[in-house]
Parts: sequence; structure tokens; C-alpha cells
Amino acid sequence: MDKVVASAAEAVADIGDGSSLAVGGFGLCGIPSVLIAALHEQGAKDLDVVSNNCGVDDWGLGVLLRDGRLRTVVASYVGENKEFARQYLEGELEVHLTPQGTLAEKLRAGGAGIPAFYTATGVGTQVADGGMPWKYAADGSVEKASPAKETRVYGDGDDAKPYVLEEAITTDFALVRAAKGDRHGNLVFNLSARNFNPLCAMAGRVVVAEVEQLVEPGDIHPDDVHLPGIYVQRVVELTSEQADDKRIEKRTTRETEGD
Repeated sequence: MDKVVASAAEAVADIGDGSSLAVGGFGLCGIPSVLIAALHEQGAKDLDVVSNNCGVDDWGLGVLLRDGRLRTVVASYVGENKEFARQYLEGELEVHLTPQGTLAEKLRAGGAGIPAFYTATGVGTQVADGGMPWKYAADGSVEKASPAKETRVYGDGDDAKPYVLEEAITTDFALVRAAKGDRHGNLVFNLSARNFNPLCAMAGRVVVAEVEQLVEPGDIHPDDVHLPGIYVQRVVELTSEQADDKRIEKRTTRETEGD
């Protein structure tokens, strides 16, 4: 039951070339930066990554992207990562842009054993009709496009409307970050750092969690557990320096009010 491993390097050692990964966090908030750095050092390539976004040019998944380690990215947001946009538009990277809520539900459904679901999001667009560029050729033409998806009408009379069928996502591995975790893998996330982390963990077959604070089993009240340890296979305890090393994507300040 003790799922703690000695280091981040040990925790990601068996992630091989061509593996698929779900990576938690939102922007730079709650991303498993230590595990990503260890994976970068490990050298795996041709990775298929599912994440809300792809970090920034020099942090998070952007480090793997920069060195050409990613083959496919399923994400809802290109964000501030210029290299992500460049690789996509120049045909070096396959990108499946997915509505954010749909992406979250695809991960949750995968973890719940639901193979597919219907949603109104994307009906009447290339999301449902197909033709969304997944990969460009070097000359700027579309080399690979999304296929059309099944649609179905639900509801009666004026309430009837079309829905599009979306398939669930499961991955070989998932990398997540938690504020607190115990040796059994029960995890607690801090505020908005919870975004996508539990969902990615649900979708991964082997889940590795880096935790800022490691506690003993029983120290987390059952009502406070955000993700049960049944989903987690490996836990990595961060040093205080690693836990404190957090980036702010866009720092904004204001003048102090008063004297």
C-alpha cells in the first residue's frame, strides 16, 4: 500500500517512446513540473499528450515540446506558447483542439469506464462536421483533418436539438500534482490547482503524483480527499525548494491604495 517512490526519475523511468500521457493542471497552475522535468531528462520521445494546454516556451510541457519530444497534443488552448503554435502551423506537430468542457468530460468518462457520450458543444461546427486541421503539411496545406462525428437529436418538440458523439480518453500514464498526499495515494489539491488534475488521474492507467506535502495514512480526513488513492500508483514527495518553484504565467500588479 505504500506507493511512495524514491525520486521523480524512478517514477517516470518506464514511460517509453510513443507512450500516451494525461497531464494535469491549468496554464501553469497545478502542473506536475518536477515529473515533466524528470521525463525530459529521461529522454522519452514521440509522446502523445492530453492536457488543457502545453505550458509555455520554457516551463512545463513546453520543455518537452521545445525539444521535439511530443508527437500529438490533445488540448483546448494553444495559450502563450509561441513554439506550440509554430510547430502546429509548420506541420511538425499534430494537434487536436478540443472544447475545454468536452476535454474534461472525455477524461472523466474514460476514468469512469464510459466509452462515449453526447454533448451539444460543437454541433454545427468543424468539431462535429469534420475538417478541423489536425496536422499541416510543410507547404501549409492540411495533411490530416478531423473526421465527421455522429450526431443525434434528443428531446421532443421545441426542446429537440442535436448532440454530437464524443469518445472518452484513456492514456498509458498520467502525471499530476497535489498540495497534499498520503502514502496510499489519497490526494488533496489546492484551489484552482485542482483543475484537470483529478480528471487526468482518472484517465491514466498508471498515475504518478508529485505532492508538496507527504503525510501518513489517516492524516487526511476522508471528507477532505479530492482524489482517492485507488486511482494513484506512485507518489513522489517534493523537496521544499521543488514545492515552492512555481511560475506565474502573466504577472499583474496594481499601485498600493492610500499613503
